[in-house]
Amino acid sequence: MNILVTGGAGYIGSHTCVQLLGAGHDIVILDNFCNSQADVISRVEKITGKKVKLYVGDIRDKKVLEKIFCENQVDAVIHFAGLKSVSESVKNPLTYFDNNVAGTVALCQAMQKFNVRRLIFSSSATVYGNSSEAPYDESMPTGNVCNPYGRTKYFIEEILKDIFAADPGWNITILRYFNPIGAHDSSLLGEEPCGVPNNIMPYISQVAAKKLPLLTVFGNDYDTPDGTCIRDYIHVVDLANGHLKALEKMCDSGNGLNIYNLGTGKGYSVLELISAFEKASGQKINYKIGARRAGDLPIVFADTKKAEKELGFRAKFGIEKMCTDTWNWQKNN
Repeated sequence: MNILVTGGAGYIGSHTCVQLLGAGHDIVILDNFCNSQADVISRVEKITGKKVKLYVGDIRDKKVLEKIFCENQVDAVIHFAGLKSVSESVKNPLTYFDNNVAGTVALCQAMQKFNVRRLIFSSSATVYGNSSEAPYDESMPTGNVCNPYGRTKYFIEEILKDIFAADPGWNITILRYFNPIGAHDSSLLGEEPCGVPNNIMPYISQVAAKKLPLLTVFGNDYDTPDGTCIRDYIHVVDLANGHLKALEKMCDSGNGLNIYNLGTGKGYSVLELISAFEKASGQKINYKIGARRAGDLPIVFADTKKAEKELGFRAKFGIEKMCTDTWNWQKNN
């Protein structure tokens, strides 16, 4: 198949492109490099030994979208493109609604115009908000979200449900990620945030590499075994393989709208993650305990039974592999 990957130069997008090419698919990448590096494309090509077709542009640019669909026979779209910083979304909500929501509408309009109706959307466990308790399963209510970033994911999910209700000829899969970490074992691909990291793992790895002085752990008085928040961390390569599984099911089944969690079903606390990284890297992680961060939930992890049953997907890699691959990426780049 020929797959359009929006945001294909990003952290999760680039790893998914590697898996797609390895499975024999052709890909077209659309990316504006606002939160990624241009050399990611050559790194994907080096890992796979295959050339990648790239369009540099914004997901909101209808002319760029039409050019892509005119020049390529696109069989399906995997949609990663979007801004993803919670703190930034709180400061600039209009930017997030414009980029993430309006960008997805523009993409779906182009897909509809060119009769491409297979879409896999990169969503997030943030859509569950604070109205449910772990483990989260796909039937739980969504929408009680505490930040604009999470609301963009929720709004997009609702838009996609409405698109399918209006035209059941679509085949849409929504994948709700938990906490992707890790890197490709070649050390050629990993998470490379622009500026100070917003996510915990690149922050830990930059403290280990002495690029940052100290990690702040937000709260140690939660109702958890060590008082720190517990999260479901999934290796980014496992996550990428989840997209491959979703694409395979999409091709083998009829039209429909399906939603799946992609996680491991197991949670680790912040202090457990720090300890695992210290063991994998041999580096001491300097940290201090800070105040709780607004909106943080004590325990978040996935119920993975639906993805296991319907996609045949189960995460393979444990926390040790996630930390080792992250450290190898950090020290080699």
